Amino acid sequence: MTEVLFNGHAGRLEGRYHQSDKPGAPIALILHPHPQYGGTMNNKVVYSLFSCFQNLGFSVLRFNFRSVGRSQGEFEDGPGELSDATVALDWLQSVNPEARQCWIAGYSFGAWIGLQLLMRRPDINNFIAVSPPANEKDFTFLAPCPTSGLVLQGGIDEIVNPASVAALAKRLNAQRNVQVDFALIEEGDHMYNNHLVDLYKIAGNYIIGAMQKKTPLKKRRGRRKKIEMEQDNLLIGHSDDMEDDDIGYEGEVDDFEEDDEE
Repeated sequence: MTEVLFNGHAGRLEGRYHQSDKPGAPIALILHPHPQYGGTMNNKVVYSLFSCFQNLGFSVLRFNFRSVGRSQGEFEDGPGELSDATVALDWLQSVNPEARQCWIAGYSFGAWIGLQLLMRRPDINNFIAVSPPANEKDFTFLAPCPTSGLVLQGGIDEIVNPASVAALAKRLNAQRNVQVDFALIEEGDHMYNNHLVDLYKIAGNYIIGAMQKKTPLKKRRGRRKKIEMEQDNLLIGHSDDMEDDDIGYEGEVDDFEEDDEE
Protein backbone atom coordinates (compact mmCIF):
# COMPACT_ATOMS: atom_id res chain seq x y z
CA MET A 1 0.00 0.00 0.00
CA THR A 2 1.35 3.40 -1.01
CA GLU A 3 0.68 6.88 0.37
CA VAL A 4 -0.27 9.20 -2.49
CA LEU A 5 -0.87 12.93 -2.84
CA PHE A 6 -2.68 14.47 -5.80
CA ASN A 7 -4.04 17.92 -6.57
CA GLY A 8 -7.72 18.71 -6.05
CA HIS A 9 -9.58 21.91 -6.84
CA ALA A 10 -9.14 23.12 -3.24
CA GLY A 11 -5.56 21.94 -2.79
CA ARG A 12 -3.69 18.74 -2.09
CA LEU A 13 -5.62 15.52 -1.37
CA GLU A 14 -4.15 12.63 0.64
CA GLY A 15 -4.81 8.99 -0.17
CA ARG A 16 -3.73 5.38 0.20
CA TYR A 17 -3.37 3.30 -2.94
CA HIS A 18 -2.87 -0.36 -3.82
CA GLN A 19 -1.66 -1.21 -7.31
CA SER A 20 -2.67 -4.64 -8.59
CA ASP A 21 0.00 -6.70 -10.27
CA LYS A 22 -2.54 -8.02 -12.80
CA PRO A 23 -2.48 -6.35 -16.25
CA GLY A 24 -5.74 -4.56 -16.97
CA ALA A 25 -6.99 -5.09 -13.42
CA PRO A 26 -10.29 -3.39 -12.52
CA ILE A 27 -10.20 -0.27 -10.35
CA ALA A 28 -12.22 0.84 -7.32
CA LEU A 29 -12.55 4.14 -5.46
CA ILE A 30 -13.63 4.07 -1.79
CA LEU A 31 -15.29 7.12 -0.16
CA HIS A 32 -15.35 7.71 3.60
CA PRO A 33 -18.14 8.90 5.96
CA HIS A 34 -18.97 12.41 7.14
CA PRO A 35 -15.83 14.53 7.68
CA GLN A 36 -17.37 16.64 10.43
CA TYR A 37 -18.31 13.62 12.55
CA GLY A 38 -14.96 11.89 12.54
CA GLY A 39 -15.09 10.17 9.15
CA THR A 40 -11.74 9.54 7.46
CA MET A 41 -10.22 7.16 4.93
CA ASN A 42 -8.96 5.12 7.91
CA ASN A 43 -12.45 4.26 9.11
CA LYS A 44 -12.84 0.49 9.67
CA VAL A 45 -15.72 0.09 7.23
CA VAL A 46 -13.77 1.97 4.56
CA TYR A 47 -10.69 -0.14 5.24
CA SER A 48 -12.75 -3.35 5.06
CA LEU A 49 -14.06 -2.36 1.64
CA PHE A 50 -10.56 -1.37 0.53
CA SER A 51 -9.16 -4.74 1.67
CA CYS A 52 -11.98 -6.61 -0.04
CA PHE A 53 -11.30 -5.01 -3.42
CA GLN A 54 -7.55 -5.41 -2.93
CA ASN A 55 -7.89 -9.13 -2.18
CA LEU A 56 -10.01 -9.57 -5.30
CA GLY A 57 -7.24 -8.23 -7.53
CA PHE A 58 -8.37 -4.61 -7.98
CA SER A 59 -6.21 -1.53 -8.03
CA VAL A 60 -7.93 0.48 -5.31
CA LEU A 61 -7.76 3.99 -3.85
CA ARG A 62 -9.17 5.50 -0.68
CA PHE A 63 -8.55 9.13 0.19
CA ASN A 64 -9.44 11.92 2.61
CA PHE A 65 -11.97 14.50 1.50
CA ARG A 66 -10.94 18.14 1.74
CA SER A 67 -10.31 19.35 5.34
CA VAL A 68 -9.62 15.80 6.58
CA GLY A 69 -6.13 14.64 7.62
CA ARG A 70 -3.54 16.12 5.30
CA SER A 71 -6.11 17.00 2.61
CA GLN A 72 -6.43 20.73 2.10
CA GLY A 73 -9.56 22.86 1.71
CA GLU A 74 -12.75 23.39 3.67
CA PHE A 75 -15.78 21.15 4.11
CA GLU A 76 -18.62 21.99 1.68
CA ASP A 77 -21.27 19.35 2.55
CA GLY A 78 -21.54 17.99 -0.95
CA PRO A 79 -20.26 20.06 -3.89
CA GLY A 80 -16.63 20.22 -2.79
CA GLU A 81 -16.51 16.59 -1.78
CA LEU A 82 -18.03 15.53 -5.10
CA SER A 83 -15.31 17.54 -6.80
CA ASP A 84 -12.71 15.71 -4.69
CA ALA A 85 -14.16 12.34 -5.66
CA THR A 86 -14.10 13.33 -9.34
CA VAL A 87 -10.44 14.29 -9.13
CA ALA A 88 -9.62 11.09 -7.24
CA LEU A 89 -11.29 8.96 -9.90
CA ASP A 90 -9.47 10.86 -12.63
CA TRP A 91 -6.17 10.16 -10.86
CA LEU A 92 -7.00 6.48 -10.42
CA GLN A 93 -7.89 6.11 -14.08
CA SER A 94 -4.78 7.99 -15.19
CA VAL A 95 -2.51 5.41 -13.53
CA ASN A 96 -4.66 2.51 -14.77
CA PRO A 97 -5.47 3.38 -18.39
CA GLU A 98 -6.04 -0.28 -19.29
CA ALA A 99 -8.49 -1.04 -16.46
CA ARG A 100 -11.38 -3.13 -17.75
CA GLN A 101 -13.86 -2.11 -15.06
CA CYS A 102 -14.42 0.83 -12.74
CA TRP A 103 -16.23 0.57 -9.37
CA ILE A 104 -17.28 3.13 -6.76
CA ALA A 105 -17.92 2.25 -3.11
CA GLY A 106 -18.96 4.60 -0.34
CA TYR A 107 -20.01 4.46 3.28
CA SER A 108 -22.69 6.73 4.78
CA PHE A 109 -21.91 10.30 3.59
CA GLY A 110 -19.44 8.71 1.19
CA ALA A 111 -22.23 6.60 -0.30
CA TRP A 112 -24.24 9.76 -1.01
CA ILE A 113 -21.25 11.36 -2.73
CA GLY A 114 -20.42 8.14 -4.58
CA LEU A 115 -23.89 7.80 -6.04
CA GLN A 116 -23.76 11.41 -7.24
CA LEU A 117 -20.46 10.63 -8.94
CA LEU A 118 -22.08 7.56 -10.48
CA MET A 119 -24.63 9.78 -12.21
CA ARG A 120 -21.90 11.92 -13.73
CA ARG A 121 -19.51 9.21 -14.87
CA PRO A 122 -20.81 6.66 -17.38
CA ASP A 123 -17.44 4.90 -17.12
CA ILE A 124 -18.40 3.54 -13.67
CA ASN A 125 -19.62 -0.04 -14.12
CA ASN A 126 -20.93 -0.91 -10.66
CA PHE A 127 -21.30 0.43 -7.12
CA ILE A 128 -21.52 -0.52 -3.46
CA ALA A 129 -23.40 1.85 -1.13
CA VAL A 130 -23.06 1.07 2.58
CA SER A 131 -25.59 2.80 4.86
CA PRO A 132 -26.56 5.53 2.39
CA PRO A 133 -28.24 8.25 4.52
CA ALA A 134 -31.63 8.04 2.79
CA ASN A 135 -33.42 9.56 5.79
CA GLU A 136 -31.21 12.68 5.73
CA LYS A 137 -30.11 13.25 2.13
CA ASP A 138 -31.97 13.59 -1.16
CA PHE A 139 -31.42 10.63 -3.51
CA THR A 140 -33.98 11.62 -6.15
CA PHE A 141 -31.09 12.39 -8.52
CA LEU A 142 -30.92 8.62 -9.16
CA ALA A 143 -33.54 8.82 -11.87
CA PRO A 144 -32.77 6.58 -13.52
CA CYS A 145 -29.98 4.74 -11.73
CA PRO A 146 -27.40 4.21 -14.50
CA THR A 147 -25.91 0.89 -13.40
CA SER A 148 -26.44 -2.10 -11.16
CA GLY A 149 -25.06 -2.24 -7.64
CA LEU A 150 -25.32 -3.32 -4.02
CA VAL A 151 -26.94 -1.43 -1.14
CA LEU A 152 -25.87 -2.75 2.26
CA GLN A 153 -27.45 -1.70 5.56
CA GLY A 154 -27.31 -2.50 9.26
CA GLY A 155 -30.61 -3.53 10.84
CA ILE A 156 -30.09 -1.65 14.11
CA ASP A 157 -28.41 1.42 12.62
CA GLU A 158 -28.98 4.27 15.07
CA ILE A 159 -28.16 7.02 12.52
CA VAL A 160 -29.41 5.84 9.12
CA ASN A 161 -32.95 4.49 9.20
CA PRO A 162 -32.96 0.94 7.75
CA ALA A 163 -36.49 1.26 6.38
CA SER A 164 -35.56 4.34 4.36
CA VAL A 165 -32.57 2.54 2.86
CA ALA A 166 -34.65 -0.54 2.01
CA ALA A 167 -37.18 1.72 0.30
CA LEU A 168 -34.41 3.43 -1.67
CA ALA A 169 -33.02 0.08 -2.84
CA LYS A 170 -36.50 -1.12 -3.81
CA ARG A 171 -37.12 2.03 -5.83
CA LEU A 172 -33.81 1.73 -7.65
CA ASN A 173 -34.31 -1.96 -8.37
CA ALA A 174 -37.68 -1.23 -9.95
CA GLN A 175 -35.98 0.71 -12.71
CA ARG A 176 -35.36 -0.96 -16.03
CA ASN A 177 -32.06 -2.50 -17.12
CA VAL A 178 -30.41 -2.45 -13.70
CA GLN A 179 -30.36 -4.81 -10.73
CA VAL A 180 -29.80 -3.23 -7.33
CA ASP A 181 -29.32 -5.85 -4.61
CA PHE A 182 -30.19 -5.08 -0.99
CA ALA A 183 -28.38 -6.81 1.87
CA LEU A 184 -29.39 -6.33 5.51
CA ILE A 185 -27.07 -7.25 8.36
CA GLU A 186 -29.79 -7.58 10.96
CA GLU A 187 -27.65 -6.98 14.06
CA GLY A 188 -25.42 -4.38 12.45
CA ASP A 189 -25.24 -0.89 13.93
CA HIS A 190 -24.05 2.15 12.00
CA MET A 191 -20.37 1.30 12.46
CA TYR A 192 -20.92 -2.45 11.96
CA ASN A 193 -19.29 -3.25 15.28
CA ASN A 194 -18.66 -7.01 15.46
CA HIS A 195 -20.05 -7.34 11.93
CA LEU A 196 -17.22 -6.10 9.73
CA VAL A 197 -16.53 -9.65 8.54
CA ASP A 198 -20.18 -9.98 7.51
CA LEU A 199 -19.86 -6.74 5.55
CA TYR A 200 -16.59 -7.94 3.99
CA LYS A 201 -18.09 -11.25 2.88
CA ILE A 202 -21.31 -9.75 1.51
CA ALA A 203 -19.39 -7.14 -0.47
CA GLY A 204 -16.86 -9.70 -1.69
CA ASN A 205 -19.42 -12.23 -2.83
CA TYR A 206 -21.32 -9.48 -4.63
CA ILE A 207 -18.15 -8.31 -6.41
CA ILE A 208 -17.26 -11.87 -7.45
CA GLY A 209 -20.77 -12.47 -8.78
CA ALA A 210 -20.87 -9.19 -10.69
CA MET A 211 -17.44 -9.78 -12.21
CA GLN A 212 -18.39 -13.27 -13.37
CA LYS A 213 -21.57 -11.96 -14.98
CA LYS A 214 -19.38 -9.88 -17.27
CA THR A 215 -18.11 -13.12 -18.84
CA PRO A 216 -20.87 -15.09 -20.64
CA LEU A 217 -21.07 -18.76 -19.65
CA LYS A 218 -20.58 -19.87 -23.23
CA LYS A 219 -17.07 -18.41 -23.16
CA ARG A 220 -16.05 -20.35 -20.06
CA ARG A 221 -14.91 -23.65 -21.58
CA GLY A 222 -12.40 -26.15 -20.29
CA ARG A 223 -10.36 -24.91 -17.35
CA ARG A 224 -11.77 -21.93 -15.54
CA LYS A 225 -9.99 -18.66 -15.90
CA LYS A 226 -7.16 -18.05 -13.49
CA ILE A 227 -8.86 -15.06 -11.89
CA GLU A 228 -11.92 -17.15 -10.98
CA MET A 229 -9.77 -19.81 -9.35
CA GLU A 230 -7.91 -17.13 -7.39
CA GLN A 231 -11.21 -15.69 -6.21
CA ASP A 232 -12.32 -19.10 -4.94
CA ASN A 233 -9.26 -19.22 -2.70
CA LEU A 234 -10.03 -15.92 -0.96
CA LEU A 235 -11.44 -15.51 2.53
CA ILE A 236 -14.86 -14.77 1.08
CA GLY A 237 -17.33 -17.48 2.00
CA HIS A 238 -14.68 -19.83 3.38
CA SER A 239 -13.93 -18.40 6.83
CA ASP A 240 -16.64 -19.06 9.38
CA ASP A 241 -14.08 -18.54 12.16
CA MET A 242 -12.80 -15.25 10.77
CA GLU A 243 -13.09 -12.26 13.12
CA ASP A 244 -13.14 -8.52 12.49
CA ASP A 245 -9.52 -8.13 13.56
CA ASP A 246 -8.45 -10.70 10.97
CA ILE A 247 -9.16 -8.31 8.09
CA GLY A 248 -5.77 -6.68 8.70
CA TYR A 249 -6.00 -3.00 9.52
CA GLU A 250 -2.23 -2.49 9.68
CA GLY A 251 -2.55 -0.19 12.69
CA GLU A 252 -3.89 2.75 10.72
CA VAL A 253 -7.64 2.59 11.15
CA ASP A 254 -9.60 4.80 13.49
CA ASP A 255 -12.93 4.60 15.26
CA PHE A 256 -15.19 7.50 14.48
CA GLU A 257 -18.29 8.65 16.23
CA GLU A 258 -21.09 10.27 14.30
CA ASP A 259 -23.74 12.46 15.88
CA ASP A 260 -27.41 11.71 15.27
CA GLU A 261 -27.40 13.77 12.12
CA GLU A 262 -25.43 13.54 8.94
